[in-house]
This record gives sequence, structure tokens and C-alpha cells, in this order.
Amino acid sequence: MVSIPCYKRARGRIGVKDEENSDGRQEVTATRKAGLIRVGIGGWTFAPWRTTFYPKGLPHARELEYASRQVTAIEINGTFYRTQKPASFAKWRDETPEGFVFSVKAPRYATIRKALGEAGPTIEHFVGSGLAELREKLGPILWQFAPTKRYDASELEAFMKLLPEEIGGRPARHVLEPRHQSFVDAGFIELARRHKCALVFTDSVEYPAFGDVTADFVYARLVRSQSSIATGYPAPALDAWAKVACTFARGSEPKEFARITKSGGRSNPRDVYVFFINGDKERAPAAAVELLARLPKA
Repeated sequence: MVSIPCYKRARGRIGVKDEENSDGRQEVTATRKAGLIRVGIGGWTFAPWRTTFYPKGLPHARELEYASRQVTAIEINGTFYRTQKPASFAKWRDETPEGFVFSVKAPRYATIRKALGEAGPTIEHFVGSGLAELREKLGPILWQFAPTKRYDASELEAFMKLLPEEIGGRPARHVLEPRHQSFVDAGFIELARRHKCALVFTDSVEYPAFGDVTADFVYARLVRSQSSIATGYPAPALDAWAKVACTFARGSEPKEFARITKSGGRSNPRDVYVFFINGDKERAPAAAVELLARLPKA
């Protein structure tokens, strides 16, 4: 039988501040005034991970159990392609530890369409498919638009009005991922802010990256893992992302992020989600674990 080790890491239940060491270096230390920082991967069923991530001999049925004890969040991608059953969501909830969170990618039938404002029935079907079974482990819902979908203010507003404010009696969080350059528009940023929808920050060279904060949480999808690097990303990049995550969590905005609108300055603490998605995906778990190791301990 394969035992499941639990990675000894903070689950993001921390706040952070920068303090200077005697040698002048900045050190991130824990306080009590910050949002939760969660770091994870996309899905848990990926054949190459049985060589690079999962212990040898681990039954496939226990892969979620193992993965959820190495990272603090997982983005469920299967929901993008097909409807899941309530029993599946309940099973995933029960296989993961306390404090773990799933984000859920909304179905393509709701987002890859000509008229987003007409997606109401599809959204209702998706939300009613069993998301509430995740209970306290339900995190943000990701709505990814087609790369060809252009920004249209009235269409996007109609779509955002369709998004539920609650799921299973709990406040719902929504994050939008536009992938057309026409969304680089101050009007869109203000629209997302008005509807309290977060925007995906991506390090992709193909799609726009939004550094503007539009909700009470921040959501990053990092897609540039490299197979030639054991940790997916080089150490300096992981160090930089740890600093960025902590800056966002305590309510500030990192100077490194370009914005379309003017920074709102310091605000309340925010939750932060960082997912390593795609790129050379076999390295995504290693990148997530390495980033978690760089965060302050609870």
C-alpha cells in the first residue's frame, strides 16, 4: 500500500509584511492581516505526472487524495468539456483535506458562443449540476472566453448579470478570462469592478494579462512551465511570484503589474489564487510545490 504524505505547508492563512534584514535584504514575515494564498494545478489526472509527481505504485483512484495534500487548490477543468454529477463533486470534496479549495472551469457551451448574454439556461444548468456539493471547498468559477470573442460592453454586462451571487447558500466568486486584445479597455475594467468579477492574470505571450484588481480576490494562471527546469519555473521567477502573491494578499498592488486603469491604492486584504496551467504541464506540480515553500508559514 502507498502511504500519502501530507506536504507541511501554510494553507495561506497568513498575512505578510516586508521587513529588512541587517544585510538589507527584504524578508517576507507573517502577520495576521492578509487574505488566503492558495497555489495549485489544473486537474489531477495526467499520465506524465505518474512519473514526475505521483509516487510509484499509487492507484489512479487515489491521485486526487495525494495531489490535494501537496498543493492547496486545484482548478477542475473537466467541467469545461462535460457536465459532472453531484455525486462526483461530493466525492472530490470528501477526498480532500480541510481547507482545500477547488476552482471550477465553467462549460464551453456558456462561454464559447456568439451571444454571451443568451447563456442563461446553460449557466443555470451548470450551477445546478452539483457545484453546491463542494460546500466550503468551492472556490472561484472560471469563465474563459474564446480567443476570437471581442469586447462588447452591452453583451458583457448582460452576461455578468447572469452569474449567480450565491451557490448553495454561499457567496459565489467569479473570474473572467478574456483572450482578445479588444478587452484591454478601461470600460471593461470598470464593468468587471462593478459586477465584482475578478480578471485572470496570465503570463501567456498570446493573451492579454490584466493587472487591474476588480474583486476581493486575485486569480493568476501561469502557463510557461519549462520541461528543462525541474521546478518548472526558475528560482528567481518563483521568488518574484511569492512576493507578488503576498503583496496582493495584504491589500497592496505590486508595481510589477501593468494596469489599464489607475491603481486604487491599498485596500482590504485579498485572497490570492495561483495556478500552474499548461506550458510543459509535467512540471506544473513541482512549480506549485516550490512556490508554496516560498510563502510564509502559518
